[in-house]
Amino acid sequence: MVYLTRKAEFSASHYYHNPEFSAEENQRIFGKCNNPNGHGHNYTLEVTVKGEVDPRSGFVVDLKQLKETMSREVLDALDHRFLNKEVPEFLSRIPTTENLAITIWQRLSPKLQAAHLHRVRVYETPELFVDFYGEA
Repeated sequence: MVYLTRKAEFSASHYYHNPEFSAEENQRIFGKCNNPNGHGHNYTLEVTVKGEVDPRSGFVVDLKQLKETMSREVLDALDHRFLNKEVPEFLSRIPTTENLAITIWQRLSPKLQAAHLHRVRVYETPELFVDFYGEA
């Protein structure tokens, strides 16, 4: 089994708000991240796929196809977007880094054919990242 990771970057804005919480509770739990005008991040995304090396091509996956799939399914949908208002998954889900990783997995997993999605890693800052390995 061979693991291959492709990296990409995107920028997006968001805010954290749970409509089931009071204004005070949202402020207490989410602090500055509860600002309805939002704030932005420059994210780094790593997508790791796994599979056997095709003896004819020598590839686990065609890197051009992986790049195109990541661009179409993730970057085009998330880059320079206000996640809460422009991305359907976040109209009713808080766009935390954890939920972002899950959403990216759900967008990519059904689109990959030659290799299997192994891990989605999203960096919010150099010190903070989330790994998601799919539903158990």
